[in-house]
Amino acid sequence: MLNDITFGQYYANNSFVHKMDPRAKLLILVTIIVFIFLAQNAVALSLIALLIFCGVFFSKVPLKMYLKNLKAILPILIFTLLINLFFTSNVNTQPSWSFELFLGLTITNLSLYRAFYMAARILLLIIISAELTYTTTPNDLTDAIENLLSPLKFIGLKNVVHTLAMMMTIALRFIPTLIEETQKIMNAQKARGADLESGNLIERIKALIPILIPLLISSVRRAYELAEAMECRCYNGGEGKKRMKQLKYSTNDYTAFFIVFLVCATTIAVNFIL
Repeated sequence: MLNDITFGQYYANNSFVHKMDPRAKLLILVTIIVFIFLAQNAVALSLIALLIFCGVFFSKVPLKMYLKNLKAILPILIFTLLINLFFTSNVNTQPSWSFELFLGLTITNLSLYRAFYMAARILLLIIISAELTYTTTPNDLTDAIENLLSPLKFIGLKNVVHTLAMMMTIALRFIPTLIEETQKIMNAQKARGADLESGNLIERIKALIPILIPLLISSVRRAYELAEAMECRCYNGGEGKKRMKQLKYSTNDYTAFFIVFLVCATTIAVNFIL
């Protein structure tokens, strides 16, 4: 399961999306996430989904990488489906049909629609977020976050802006590393005879303790080594920092902004019409 998580990894390519300014990709990501939650019906959400899948196509990232991420969050999707299927109701609208199951649980056309609607939202959030990390290097992502938050420097938060951007980028950068480290620890514990897959829920949680403790120690050691390496290289934050690569919007970015604006405007219109 851990090998299926590819979130946070960069996939090198020369696609339309890869060439975009990282600031533009961040702004588009935030905009699309907002409109995923603003979409009030299936038609509006379908427009956002079409925009996202167009981005997936133009990114030229193999579809199997996105599918691996979806496989990793499958338990969350199933849990979301069940919660919305059995424990939500709409008091303002009467269902056209209902089906009663055991223990008093009832499925209606409204709960079924709500369950798949919420699951679709989670899927779109995962896909659009993964698309950003697949097509943007950690260094570019750091520069983009710092540039977009640069207005905070005028209120005395100059060092905070750079530190926040660096922290977010390091966190993304070490997601694959921590996953690989976790897999190694699990394999080592299995080789020692540890049983991590059988038993009830309580027993499985207890079986994770021999994994979590070494992982925590390894993470602290890795963080200490990273801090020491940055200090040896005289890292002092964003003060006096010069960028070798200057960020500049291109025609690709303005084209993407225009397309996103049209889709978002259409989504708002659909919300009012339907």
